[in-house]
Amino acid sequence: MSARNRELFGLIPASLLVTAGFAGVYIQRSNTLSNVSLTYGAIFLGLCLAGHIFLRMTLPNADPYLFPLVAVLASFGLVMIYRLDATLARQQAQWFVLGLVLFGATIIAFRDYRKLERYRYVIVAVSLGLMILPRLPVVGVAANGAYLGVQIPGLFVFQPPEFAKIGLVIFLASYLRDTRQLLVVGARRILGVTIPPFKHFGPVLIIWGLAMMILVLLSDVGTSVMFYGALLAMLYVATNRISFVVVGLIAAGIGFWYLGTHIPHIHARVETWLNPLSPHLYNAPLGSYQVANSLFAQAAGGLFGQGFGQAVIQFPGGSGTLLPFASTDMIYAVITDELGLFGSTAVILTYLIFVWRGLKVAMLARDSFSKLLAAGLTAMFALQVFVIVGGVTRVIPLTGVTLPFVAYGGSSILANFVLVALLLLVSDRARRPSP
Repeated sequence: MSARNRELFGLIPASLLVTAGFAGVYIQRSNTLSNVSLTYGAIFLGLCLAGHIFLRMTLPNADPYLFPLVAVLASFGLVMIYRLDATLARQQAQWFVLGLVLFGATIIAFRDYRKLERYRYVIVAVSLGLMILPRLPVVGVAANGAYLGVQIPGLFVFQPPEFAKIGLVIFLASYLRDTRQLLVVGARRILGVTIPPFKHFGPVLIIWGLAMMILVLLSDVGTSVMFYGALLAMLYVATNRISFVVVGLIAAGIGFWYLGTHIPHIHARVETWLNPLSPHLYNAPLGSYQVANSLFAQAAGGLFGQGFGQAVIQFPGGSGTLLPFASTDMIYAVITDELGLFGSTAVILTYLIFVWRGLKVAMLARDSFSKLLAAGLTAMFALQVFVIVGGVTRVIPLTGVTLPFVAYGGSSILANFVLVALLLLVSDRARRPSP
């Protein structure tokens, strides 16, 4: 079976998941089975088929599993959001359609994605500009102590850092392609630690330092972890020096310790992480109410879950919210509550398969820029999943990052569709038969 035919058959489970999921919602709400679920499944399958036909025409050699995996995650996310809020689900479906359009536009515009190397400094300048937008007066939007978005009057809230992360990865891939040998050859060893020459490593430190400073001003710790983790991953791929990663992790530990003890918003998150069941923190502003209740919800799910639609999100009578931000930050807790450990593990395995395919794209890439670009994009995607799932499960402090393609968020869907398009562009070139 050819790669594109495998992709075609891989889209069938996604449409069946939409059909079965919406049927389950209708049965749970009104104890009736509606034909509307079949309609939604057919519409979703039609959209995915349109994307498949487009890929068959433009990228015939691309990885056959990345797009079906995205379809499965997006279909599951639509069902879960619809179960929580029908209005948000309709908006999410609209973002999904717009994301597919942007997905196709990215492939057409950057068919030869290597041209992005020529504009790396323009790209990084625009990315840093996008990151600072939420801190500007009038347009900036603050939520829970963090500046995460820009208000488009009368339309929606846009989150520029979602796109800035892709621009920074492109810059790093291009810059490290030119300097990776110099970083190793010109390095010095001090007390057994390899130190790259500042002449070549300095621009990376300056750009990344500016990005970190901006994220501190935004109080956006989750995105900081993603950016810094992607930097270390790409640095290791470029130089094959584990010492660079070790030094980077030590520096990150010192930096996050300072932020966690000197910035009130971040300190509150750390206290919540350490003592989520403390009565004092439970009812405090920016306290542990959300984290503690998410732990209760996950514990209630057990191995097999309470059943679809059985998670308690609101207090009886609608007198209050038991699990705040259930469709965004806490959607993984809802999944674990209703589908249990096995259901949530299935979601994590889907993400792991996506990361595996992304890393395989990086391994197959024939040039350094393509290899670094694929590795950086995949690392950024993986870290985004880790940051939000780790926060909900109390592995790390909770931060406001969306679960890719599953949680509600228009900016996240659009940016991740661009990310997938770039991975498929790299994959098509890597898997193309040699002339």
